[in-house]
Amino acid sequence: MNDTPLLTLDLSHASTLDLGAVEAEVRRARETLETGTGPGAGMRGWLDLPRRQPPAEIARIRALAERIRGLDALVVVGIGGSYLGAAAVMGALADPFEAGFPVLFAGHHLDAGYYAALARRLAGKRYAVNVISKSGGTTEPSVAFRLLWNDLSSRFGAADLARLVVATTGARPSGLKRFQEEHGLEMLEVPEDVGGRFSVLSPVGLLPIAAAGCDVDALLDGAREAMELLRDPGRRDLASNPALAYAAFRLAAYRAGKKIEVLASSTPRLELLAEWWKQLYGESEGKGGKGLFPAAMSLTTDLHSLGQWMQDGERIVCETALDVVEDAPLAVPRIAGDIDGLSYLDGVPIHHVDRTAMHATLAAHADGGVPALRMELPRIDARAIGWLLYFFEYACGVSAYALGVNPFDQPGVEAYKKNMKAMLAK
Repeated sequence: MNDTPLLTLDLSHASTLDLGAVEAEVRRARETLETGTGPGAGMRGWLDLPRRQPPAEIARIRALAERIRGLDALVVVGIGGSYLGAAAVMGALADPFEAGFPVLFAGHHLDAGYYAALARRLAGKRYAVNVISKSGGTTEPSVAFRLLWNDLSSRFGAADLARLVVATTGARPSGLKRFQEEHGLEMLEVPEDVGGRFSVLSPVGLLPIAAAGCDVDALLDGAREAMELLRDPGRRDLASNPALAYAAFRLAAYRAGKKIEVLASSTPRLELLAEWWKQLYGESEGKGGKGLFPAAMSLTTDLHSLGQWMQDGERIVCETALDVVEDAPLAVPRIAGDIDGLSYLDGVPIHHVDRTAMHATLAAHADGGVPALRMELPRIDARAIGWLLYFFEYACGVSAYALGVNPFDQPGVEAYKKNMKAMLAK
């Protein structure tokens, strides 16, 4: 086990919060999570995901991914945790200007124009579909899968369909499970004790991530390191356990009257990770009239749009910033005449300018009444992203229990689904 946290926290801009006042509650919440004595305890299977998956299953996922990469594209059908985790990892690790293997997404909304464009993109193509759902009855992915199945089944026979479509679903009987069995489709199992928003390190996320060409082994290695460190029984205080410190920061901010947590990063590569984080914390904590509202900002871009509000708006915000230490060794070039008055930046690494802007922003926000926490990552690679994913999941379980809510249900989501289906049936 690596005894040094890959992720380190800087709380120097959160001095207005009393983390010590909530430390005992956070430690009790961690105990509740670890011992399974809280509500939703049967959905804690994600705690062991980095080490519980058999090597044979990982090898099978790699083989499926290689087979898929021999086709024209992969379409991942899912909503919420069924696609956000994979999209977050791909967004973080992909070259933004290099066309890799096409991994497309469907089932995450009901926009007809998008599906018409997707149909044009896939016309005549031999592509794979990975439909992800425990039940197979969620409206958005079901509509998308019908469209894709209709196209593939109109052009290919049963033997081809069995190789083109992979169902990632639960072992229990369901509509999708029956469909998979009826048509002899490949199946990957969603663990029954893992909810969607905690499923990125299960086959739900691993097949699309592997198909995109990302290093699944390094991703799981990073998550495993985080799991071993954060769950170490000896790391029971805020100083030694960054997940507990983060949970304490959030709880202290909430108790101080903050209602919104803004996750900020200065690289577009982490924007989709912020979307995954928003679902993880919003769906886990936003219930019973409680919880910080999760929002995101892209630095320095949003400083020129939301910066004024962050600095001088209503003081109901706390801020968490992802600060990446290493990046491309690209320096600011000299320009003749110093037309922009920035000659003092000649030869300075651009990433240094970027990080300095973040540090200056956090200091200004803190001075303006926004307590801020800085999370420092050494770099963006598969191992670091795996570490970060597990860190956020573990801290989320602790944070929700400290808040006094069940981290693993989503009654509000079920209410909207029930209403929508009733209205559409009418």
